[in-house]
Order: sequence, then structure tokens, then C-alpha cells
Amino acid sequence: IYPSRGRLYVTSDSKTHRFLSSKTESLFKQRKNNRSLLWTVMYRKVNNKGVKGEVAKKRSRRAVKYNRAVVGASWDTINARRSETTAVRAEAVAKAKASRKDEAAKRKARVAQKSN
Repeated sequence: IYPSRGRLYVTSDSKTHRFLSSKTESLFKQRKNNRSLLWTVMYRKVNNKGVKGEVAKKRSRRAVKYNRAVVGASWDTINARRSETTAVRAEAVAKAKASRKDEAAKRKARVAQKSN
């Protein structure tokens, strides 16, 4: 809009709008959506109208996956655990439980011995 042309409209929230013609001002005050008015610039942008230059396809960056160790376990141990079968894992769990029971029994025996 060229200087000294059109009207300036200020809303209650202090936003300014410049209108070139009474047509645009009227449609704005009727709260018409400029995306649905076929002759507006916004409609043409939204609906890809008009001549556009050759737009190169945007290149997307693919995320690179890294195999990282966790604190207290190297990558090799993690892989070994992954490849274990359920039977081997169950056997290891049973063995660990048995060793804990043995330790608890020994502790109880020591405590009983001290109290006597």
C-alpha cells in the first residue's frame, strides 16, 4: 500500500491493519477468513496458486545410530546378555537366588553364634 493511500484501522489490542479499499476493510470487519477468499494473496499461498520457481526438494537428515555402552556394562556384555536364551537366563537367576539364600543363612548363623 503506497503512502497516504487506504485506511489505518487500530484494534483494541493495539494491532494496526492497513486497508487499500473499503472492500477489504468491510470483509475484515465481518471477520471473513482471507484464506477462503479466492482473490487474496493468502488464499493463493495456501492453495499453491500462481507461478513458482523450481523448488529444490528439502534434504532431510537421517539420524545416525550409535551403539553405546551403559555405565557399568560394556557394549560386549550388553550384546552377550541380549543373545542369551531364556533357559540360560533363568538358570543364572536361580543360581543368584541360591547364593543369596546361602549368604543369608551364614549371616543368621553368625548372629546366632554371637548372641550365645
